[in-house]
Amino acid sequence: MKLIYSFLLLFTFFSCNSQIFPIKIEPPHWYSNIAQDTVQLMCQGENIGLYTIELEKSKNVTIKNLHRSDNSNYVWITLFIHSTEPQNINIIFKNENNIIHNVPYEIKKAPVFKNQNGFDQSDVIYLITPDRFADGDPTNNQLPGYEDIVDRKNPLARHGGDLKGILQQLDYIKDMGFTAVWLNPIIENNTSKYSYHGYAATDFYKIDARFGSNEEYKAFVQVCHKKGLKVIMDMIHNHSSIEHPWLKDLPSNDWINIWPSYTETNHRKSTLQDIHASEIDKKTYMDGWFVPSMPDLNQRNPFLSTYLIQNAIWWSLYLELDGIRMDTYSYPEKEYMKNWVDAMESVVPQVSIVGEEWTINPAHVAYWQKNKNNPDGFESNLQYLMDFPLNQLLAEALVEEENWNTGFIRMYESLANDFMYPNSDDLLVFLDNHDMTRGFTMLGENIDLLKLAMIFCTTTRGVPQIYYGTEILMTSPLQRDDGKIRADYPGGWENDVINAFTGEGLTEAQLEFRAFLTTLLNERKDEPVLHHGKLTHYLPKDGVYVYFRTLEDKKVMVILNKNKTPYTLELNRYNQFLMGGKIKGKELISAEQLMAEGTMTLDPLRGYVIRLN
Repeated sequence: MKLIYSFLLLFTFFSCNSQIFPIKIEPPHWYSNIAQDTVQLMCQGENIGLYTIELEKSKNVTIKNLHRSDNSNYVWITLFIHSTEPQNINIIFKNENNIIHNVPYEIKKAPVFKNQNGFDQSDVIYLITPDRFADGDPTNNQLPGYEDIVDRKNPLARHGGDLKGILQQLDYIKDMGFTAVWLNPIIENNTSKYSYHGYAATDFYKIDARFGSNEEYKAFVQVCHKKGLKVIMDMIHNHSSIEHPWLKDLPSNDWINIWPSYTETNHRKSTLQDIHASEIDKKTYMDGWFVPSMPDLNQRNPFLSTYLIQNAIWWSLYLELDGIRMDTYSYPEKEYMKNWVDAMESVVPQVSIVGEEWTINPAHVAYWQKNKNNPDGFESNLQYLMDFPLNQLLAEALVEEENWNTGFIRMYESLANDFMYPNSDDLLVFLDNHDMTRGFTMLGENIDLLKLAMIFCTTTRGVPQIYYGTEILMTSPLQRDDGKIRADYPGGWENDVINAFTGEGLTEAQLEFRAFLTTLLNERKDEPVLHHGKLTHYLPKDGVYVYFRTLEDKKVMVILNKNKTPYTLELNRYNQFLMGGKIKGKELISAEQLMAEGTMTLDPLRGYVIRLN
């Protein structure tokens, strides 16, 4: 691999001027009426950096700055936009007095986000791996210019799922009670293999044609909004694919982080906060490549950083997004990430952003949250983060025996660390996702434990996220196997024997669990106390974990019972919320009217969500 890496670098630097490109300008268009009056155009074409550049039909647009790279195939043009009105201009590339390129460029009026405030605690997010959910358009499965062919027998190949397939099942998703969809990345990954997952971009401004088109994605978001569903776009600013056209013709010598020989990130996130960490360890974490096929982008290059910031703004405006999930959040330059969040807040404050900081240490997650008073003075300004510390122990805590330091107490202690966060309500809570063994498998395929997990994730503080297929008890190997974790959703392909969307072929257990989850999520919608209520929890005792959510005069009591036999719960312990040890209210999942005084007999392996009168 080191030999291949060295050859790639030699090829890049000694042949960068030999490539022939059509003229390409990114962003493909821009917007006038936003809180940013400049735009940096990245222009790519054979020797365009050697030309004189002028604007035509540019009454309200002027060139503020030109930057010519060490690679003559690139030039960056910064435009100053004087008017909030839309306009069309032409960018002229001249060689002496001869016009070599005359490129039209459009400045559009930005859309008005209607009643959009991003996602928040009132939402439940449905996470989908698009290639594996539903194939709505088989004609786009194999297209000219794309090598990675569809082969459903190969877990690591493309399987053909697309935007149209998801679009056809939006009612299914909505009816279950989900309010937002997060799609794993669908920008172009035109790689020779393993392109289905979407995390190795070959074009940051283009939807992969095997998923659909930019226009189809925009239409998809519009339909989602009409149905009351929010859309979260998955983005990656840390790396691209090694097969991105940039790697054949680097825009500049410092566009990616280059080492004398292949160097992979050490993945040690603690080095960024460790006051004793060596410089080489910190540098290796930030500048090392994620894997050999994903070169590390150098956000210290101001033209690359502006490119990436504008890309996120462009997609947000073009699609009218509700949210962004940023992959590998802490791997890029941290000052860049702060600048990106600040720019997004300035231009598209309606878009919520959640960062992936995959560590089990809550101190390292909290470091990145908005309003965190860090010892080094760094302020990230990121509102939402994924609660990996809680996720890491959730399944284990439910499976293991109750003891002094095992079982429910680990969930309790994880929440007891919430003092580290400026706002622990702004954490995504989840049992599993596309990068880990499926939760049902981790729970020993015990449906009762999965019910407890879903009750907890949807009634504790934070924003719940549930991975597609959980509702029908999908499994995976116990040891991580990405292709099988992201297995095909049954019924998403023509001639599937089982159709989970209609219920045809599902087992009684699958149908019962989906009905349970549907009831839970739809009841949650109507309970603001479960979205924004204060959380008060009690030390677990004898395999029972009890907590309350309170908001003004509203109270919900949650009881999780892990015992395999009935358990008598003493109620006087909870008199802070239960007057005289009395329970009176509706259990939301079963719709039972419950009344108890002094004690309550709990069914084995059952959770209760009780709206107290």
